[in-house]
Amino acid sequence: MHWSDRLAAEIVKRSPDKPVYTCAAGISPSGSVHIGNFRDIATSLFVAKGLERLGKKARLLFSWDNFDRLRKIPANVKEIDSGMDKYIGYPYVDVRNPFPDGAASFAEHFEREFEDAVKRFGVDMVYRRQADLYRSGIYSENLILALKKRSEIFEILKKFKTQETTEEDSLNYYPVSIFCPECKRDSTKITSLSEDCTHATYECACGHKGEMDFAKDFNCKLAWKTDWAMRWMHEGVDFEPGGKDHAAPNGSYNTSKEIVEKIFGYPAPLFQGYEFIGIKGAAGKMSSSSGINLTPETLLKLYQPEVILWLYAKAEPSKAFNFCFDDGILNQYHEFDQLLKAFYEGKADENQKVIMDNCLISNREVKPIPMNLIVQLGSIVDFNVSLLTNLFERIGVTATEEDLRERLPLAQFWIEQCAPDMRNNLRAVRNWKAYTSFSDEEKSDIKALFDYLSAGGYTLDELSHKLYDIIKTHGEEDKNEVKKKQAAFFSNVYNLLLDRGQGPRLYLFLYAIDPARYMRLLDFSTPMLPEEEEKEPEPEAVPEKTYGEPDPVSPFGAEIPFEAFSEMDLRVCKVLKCTEIRKSNNCYKLVLFDGIGERVIVSSIKNDYTCDELIGKKIIVLANLKPAKIAGVVSQGMLLASTNAASGCKVVFVDDLVPEGTKVK
Repeated sequence: MHWSDRLAAEIVKRSPDKPVYTCAAGISPSGSVHIGNFRDIATSLFVAKGLERLGKKARLLFSWDNFDRLRKIPANVKEIDSGMDKYIGYPYVDVRNPFPDGAASFAEHFEREFEDAVKRFGVDMVYRRQADLYRSGIYSENLILALKKRSEIFEILKKFKTQETTEEDSLNYYPVSIFCPECKRDSTKITSLSEDCTHATYECACGHKGEMDFAKDFNCKLAWKTDWAMRWMHEGVDFEPGGKDHAAPNGSYNTSKEIVEKIFGYPAPLFQGYEFIGIKGAAGKMSSSSGINLTPETLLKLYQPEVILWLYAKAEPSKAFNFCFDDGILNQYHEFDQLLKAFYEGKADENQKVIMDNCLISNREVKPIPMNLIVQLGSIVDFNVSLLTNLFERIGVTATEEDLRERLPLAQFWIEQCAPDMRNNLRAVRNWKAYTSFSDEEKSDIKALFDYLSAGGYTLDELSHKLYDIIKTHGEEDKNEVKKKQAAFFSNVYNLLLDRGQGPRLYLFLYAIDPARYMRLLDFSTPMLPEEEEKEPEPEAVPEKTYGEPDPVSPFGAEIPFEAFSEMDLRVCKVLKCTEIRKSNNCYKLVLFDGIGERVIVSSIKNDYTCDELIGKKIIVLANLKPAKIAGVVSQGMLLASTNAASGCKVVFVDDLVPEGTKVK
């Protein structure tokens, strides 16, 4: 049974006769909603579909927590407006929109961005904006109830906390935040509360003091874990997923579960924790506030919406998976197309049928034209849909221009933004540099291929066989040796045509493209032309370093006993790697071999040496220096160098004959 059907069955078992089941999701609009948070929606969507497969009615509810406080400014917002820090502490809905898109607030900008992308997935979703609901007064009675039961809520929270609490903490606890009418922030503190919990006095860090009538004044909200519990009850939620942090034993779900049952008298919804999503081929953890803008909209430039949903549907929520910016994306498309074909042909098993039911979108038909072929051949025709259709026709792949219109721009975006090295561009002139490096036998193989292609009249299959038969004419009997020569032959042809040692399937490539476009690149029967001469690139001019007058010789330090010197463990180490450190203007991260293992040191010699000047060299390192964090990297020692205005910084290098790990005495 697919996991979405299993969860749906559990929901129905808990509440058999409910007319409509509610599957919920939600997030704060703290920045661009990243694709990891989309797992909230995808998980609830699939469970709602599971309920429908059981003949039940289900609604998908999404809450925008736009009444939460702004905690920090996302990097992409700082880039366009450096003055947004003044809004920290405001509710998102009251923060000015820095983008020129006409949205009424910071929150609305990111809400629109996400909702526009979600439409592409065909998801029918009911949206709730919590600022509107709170400020309408609809939660007023529940908020007052929470205040009346604040001691009970504190005791529940206390059970899930690891730090100690005092009786004073309990007396001063109020599960509500008041937004100050003067400074707009939630930096207020309740100073008194009426016996019926409807009126409070408060003071703000800005100096403002005021009174609050919770039955009439609604510029306040419940604390998160109480708020979540209250909304489950208010909306009648039956299911809601959450990240694995919420699912932890002391996490939000278990806390809110107890609050909703004991304070609000509603059974907690079924919960499903989920793993975070990885990105293969790109660095950095996805975060809406970090500025790494890996949104559904971004992924829709690489993946069809059905493929995105398929990746979520086929993985158990507790399992992580990757979206691929590298060539793994081609394998994902291939796997999806295979399952889609089996589904259309009635060959899919029950689990696969549910997966496809979860990911296919109404009123859309996916055309499974092989993405790897679109990538391989698309760049040859500069991703022109009409020309690519003709290429496909030549190699027997049925694909109309309409069939290609959706996947072609996705392939082009991937090639140009993620894998430019895979773009297949024919050389402008013959590659004499590669050709002259071939053996006589290899040159003869190129001549045989040229003659065969020149004669024409071959089919695709005949061309495929010929590419292997050319090597077999050498009479080689050892199969492994034949394979090596065939691989070298293919690599040689790619180098002559594409200026690199690999490319698309060669027989398809040669057959699909008009031979007139590449035959001249295989014909070395005429002398080299002037424009084919490859000039060695001019070496980059290295600016000459200028030094000043020698520094005055400083007085020698105080005498130390030999024992003090002997405590310093100086070792010969070899530099294995040298890399720049992000956000550091003068430091390198050096990975060394110290005779026993690898160690990392950070050294501020970036302005004096290139990495190439250091890698492979042997240096002296103070190996027993206490580790320290420098430029964000833990450094396990310090290299020896001299610094003088007359010479700059000069590292002490050691003769290569000295073994790594040797002590310097």
